[in-house]
Amino acid sequence: RCHRADAEGCLSDSIVARLEALNERIAHAALNAGREPRTVRLLAVSKTKPADDVRAAYAAGQRDFGESYVQELAEKAGLLADLDGLRWHMIGHLQRNKAKLVAKLACTIHTVDSVRLAEELGKRAADLRREPMVVLVEVNVGGEAQKSGCSPAELGEVLGAVERAPSLQLAGLMTVPPHTDDPVGARPFFDRLVTLRDAHGGAGRLPELSMGMTHDLEHAVAAGATWVRVGTAIFGDRG
Repeated sequence: RCHRADAEGCLSDSIVARLEALNERIAHAALNAGREPRTVRLLAVSKTKPADDVRAAYAAGQRDFGESYVQELAEKAGLLADLDGLRWHMIGHLQRNKAKLVAKLACTIHTVDSVRLAEELGKRAADLRREPMVVLVEVNVGGEAQKSGCSPAELGEVLGAVERAPSLQLAGLMTVPPHTDDPVGARPFFDRLVTLRDAHGGAGRLPELSMGMTHDLEHAVAAGATWVRVGTAIFGDRG
C-alpha cells in the first residue's frame, strides 16, 4: 500500500504496469486476428484525468492521447508543452466555434461528422499554415439519437468535404457503437464500419479505423481497427 508521500510514484508505477499489460493485450488480440501487432495503435484516452497521469504514461513510452473536451485539451497541452513528441487527438464531439483552438493543438480529429464542420476546420487549419490536419469521419453506425456522428447515408458528402480542403488529410473512419454488456455485441457495428469503408473507396482511401475501447477492443481488432481508444485500462475508472 502506498504512503501519502509515495502516492505520486505509486500512481506512476501503476500506470506503467497497466500500459504494459494493455499493450500485451492488444498484441495478443492482433495475433489472434492474424494481424501484425504494429498495425494496431493505442490511443490513451486521458479525458478527465490530470496532466500528471499523462506525464506518467508518456514516461512509459505512450505518445498519443485522446481528449473529448476542447478546454481540457487546451489546459493539458499548456501544462505538458515540455513533452517532445506528445500527440493530441480530439475524440469528442466538436462544435464549429471550437475549430480554431483544436486546429492549433491537435494532430488528429477523430470526430468530423458534418460538411460544415469539415469546411470550418479546413479554413482554420489553412489560416494557421500548419501541416495538414489528419481527419477521421465519425459515423453513427447504431443510429442512436444521443450520439454524434454522421449517418451512413451522409458519409459520402462528409468525406468529399474533407477531401476538398487542402489543409485537411482524410485518413479514415471512427465509430462509437451502442453499449452492450457483452463485448461481442459490438462486433456487428465494427463490421458495419468496415462495410462502409469498403463502399467508399476501401483502405486505399480510408486506411484508418478508430474503434474499440477497454471492454471490446479484441472484437474491434478482429474486425480491423487500426486505432483503439482506451482509458479505463490505463488510468482507472473516471470519477
